[in-house]
Amino acid sequence: MNDNLHQLRCFGCGSRIAGAEAQPDFRCTQCGELFEVEYPGWVQRRGPDRPNPAALKWLWRERRCSSETLDQSGVWRYRELLPILNSFGNAVTLREGNTPLYHLPRTAKALGVDQIFAKHQGMNPTASFKDTGMTAALSVARERGFEWVACASTGNTSAAMAAYAARAGLRSLVLIPEGKIAWGKLSQAMDYGAVTCQLKTDFDGCLAVLTEVVRSAPIYLLNSVNPYRLEGQKTPAFEIAEAFDWNVPDHIIVPGGNLGNSSALGKGFRELHELGLVARMPRISVVQAAGANPPVRSFAASNGASLEALEAHTRATAIRIGNPASWRKAARVIQDTHGWCIDVTEAEIAIAKAELGAEGLGCEPASAVTLAGLKKLRAKNLISSSDTVVLVLTGHTLKDADYTIDFHRGTLLTQEEAAGHEKEITALRRNAVVVDAAPAAVLAAMKDMSI
Repeated sequence: MNDNLHQLRCFGCGSRIAGAEAQPDFRCTQCGELFEVEYPGWVQRRGPDRPNPAALKWLWRERRCSSETLDQSGVWRYRELLPILNSFGNAVTLREGNTPLYHLPRTAKALGVDQIFAKHQGMNPTASFKDTGMTAALSVARERGFEWVACASTGNTSAAMAAYAARAGLRSLVLIPEGKIAWGKLSQAMDYGAVTCQLKTDFDGCLAVLTEVVRSAPIYLLNSVNPYRLEGQKTPAFEIAEAFDWNVPDHIIVPGGNLGNSSALGKGFRELHELGLVARMPRISVVQAAGANPPVRSFAASNGASLEALEAHTRATAIRIGNPASWRKAARVIQDTHGWCIDVTEAEIAIAKAELGAEGLGCEPASAVTLAGLKKLRAKNLISSSDTVVLVLTGHTLKDADYTIDFHRGTLLTQEEAAGHEKEITALRRNAVVVDAAPAAVLAAMKDMSI
């Protein structure tokens, strides 16, 4: 590896190692904490390896018109800030990234906020934000000569890993919790040729088993404990900054599951700031489901200093995680940017998902926690009317089509869960109705449904 340009720093004790020296589970042998990638040459403001901000902005803009494969990737287009390979010719890409930033005029008007946008990471090749991290970490695996890669997953990670492994000609192993995964996601991993094992445990149990597997066999771990995953996942921060002409929005709101995404975006914005590419960092907040909220409880009990795992329960399967691996990294991002960590109910998630759908933007349930969280923060006057807010949507609506169908059929929420939200739910529901094959019947149905 190009360890003269990068190294790994332990997030706990601060010890540093070369990238190739990491243990199979990417835990520090001194304290057991996770690593993050750092670039020593950037510390010296006049050092030879420190990027030039103006030159980089020009170069990245020019690459948008390039026909070269790497330039068409929204991750590797920024490769000067990703010196993690000996040769960029080893990069495995499906032209990920370059995802759209949508304006949400209805949402902005309803909440009385001037500018609300959605960064839709569900528009990646396998339809989730995981692709941006997978292209980076799997490229490292390929360059190091691994034949097998593996992950524990609630769905999106397995889909991304299997696709990129297939592209690179590698074999992939997926461990999933039995019966606790959206089948649309699992179908992707199967389609891309992954060896898939359903374990009689939850996500955290799957990860524990996989940790033992990679310690005993030459298999490269591709969960978000892998610091190279977060290097790829930081690049949407670059895209957001570039979209705002290198000014940053006031607030970024991110779903919270295993917390790698919020950690990565915080790292991305921090590096842009340290390198002089942006003048400040945005506030970054994390939103979780109320039944899968250990970091929320952590901030309430100890201001993020410690975390107690729990058994997670939520229909938003992508964030059904009770012991998030990257919680320390995410806690630092929230604290450093003066953001918040809050949770929302199942009804609030379902309503927010339908409201995003009414804007013409479908997303998986876990993505919708961002809008539900924004509504909560706005109600508490923690976000002002003049703020510019970006919601990170992490997955495509077809990742969990059953959730959407159940909502509109009225079978998603229990009576207790829906209590107090009946009017909102009724106004948003669009169940398919059966009518006679006659124009008059169709027109009558339209009138009844107030369309």
